[in-house]
Amino acid sequence: MKTILKGGRVIDPAHGRDGDFDVLIEDGTIARIGKNLPVDGADVFEVKRGWIVTPGLVDIHVHLREPGQEHKETVATGAAAAVAGGFTAVACMPNTDPVNDHAGITEFILKKAAEAQRARVYPIGAVSIGSMGEQLAELGEQKTAGCVAFTDDGRPVATALLMRRALEYAGMLGVPIINHCEDPSLKGDGVAHEGYVAAKLGLRGIPGEAESIMVERDITLAELSGAHVHIAHMSARQSLRAVRAGKERGVRVTCEVAPHHFTLTDDLLDGPVKYDTNLKMNPPLRASADRDAMLEGIADGSVDVIATDHAPHHIDEKMVEFDLAPFGIVGLETAVPIVFDRLVHAGRISLTRMVELLSLNPARLLNVPGGTLGEGAPADITILWPDMASTIEAATLVSKSKNTPFDRWHFTGGVVATIVGGRVVYRNAAAV
Repeated sequence: MKTILKGGRVIDPAHGRDGDFDVLIEDGTIARIGKNLPVDGADVFEVKRGWIVTPGLVDIHVHLREPGQEHKETVATGAAAAVAGGFTAVACMPNTDPVNDHAGITEFILKKAAEAQRARVYPIGAVSIGSMGEQLAELGEQKTAGCVAFTDDGRPVATALLMRRALEYAGMLGVPIINHCEDPSLKGDGVAHEGYVAAKLGLRGIPGEAESIMVERDITLAELSGAHVHIAHMSARQSLRAVRAGKERGVRVTCEVAPHHFTLTDDLLDGPVKYDTNLKMNPPLRASADRDAMLEGIADGSVDVIATDHAPHHIDEKMVEFDLAPFGIVGLETAVPIVFDRLVHAGRISLTRMVELLSLNPARLLNVPGGTLGEGAPADITILWPDMASTIEAATLVSKSKNTPFDRWHFTGGVVATIVGGRVVYRNAAAV
């Protein structure tokens, strides 16, 4: 089986490549990249002028909900949403029901992903049994089964001692610990960023320091252990300062920011639709100073990855009082338009930097295949159209859940097609 992508601008930061090239795919791998390659019996995919060919996008922070919460999302529907959003691979969090804290759940997820035949799925295992923060899970067993990292996502690793032991163990296994950084005593029953808007609306607040205190702890423990800690869905300017300081000292710390945290602020809670539960996420939307800090970190290289924190919830779960609604929004299908519109077209980052944030760096961080279009690499490819007019329509999202604050928002930039293992698994009908 041979396919050739003819034309288009190829951007591959791993090889310093940025120019017009053809890409030849044979038996699911990149066989050759060059100018004016002969078709030689291959199926031809015409890449139009203005379209961009990049290594497949990789999202290292998604919630696929299966097993146990299939009314929100399944591995199959989540993988389908991923390829519709341009992601050839996703790493799924362990806060399923039961929690992915042992090999059996990991193997179940991988089986479901293989059956779906859409995006590649990389399970992330729990740090502690049941993510209860009491006893370290069998990390070695989970890695053998296929886990690529460990986290108690949704809950911070409970104690400094448990975090130290997890880092030491994961360091020996060569994988990162990812932490949802939050001091539970400071967060309390908070549901929104602590500030003017929360006070005006009568909502319990969560200060940025609830996040940054835990970030400081984890960076200190990573320095002590020499292991790799990754800060999930960073939102507070104080956290960014801590990450920068850790990197300057040579600590193995990386971080991610979600599109909603570099796009939205807590002012929207007091907007036309007050108490909109699609604006409720954890960490919460913060003040403009925090949003601007995330933008600066993305631009100057302090932020390593853009990840969606795709968190689907059924409409009935969100159609309740703000205090009672679950945290989280879907993000797999909205990320690319937002990144193009708010970062690339706004002049904050280059297209090469966009590919680093969404493909190269995530693949390297988790040490998974992808992030490159080098010869012999898996033919996981995303074709993007920077000038495509995109309107987010919640009702038409592929994801099983539709909880997005971006419904009916207009952006410039979108996904043309997604190729996994040489197979075109998604093609945008609007890209003609």
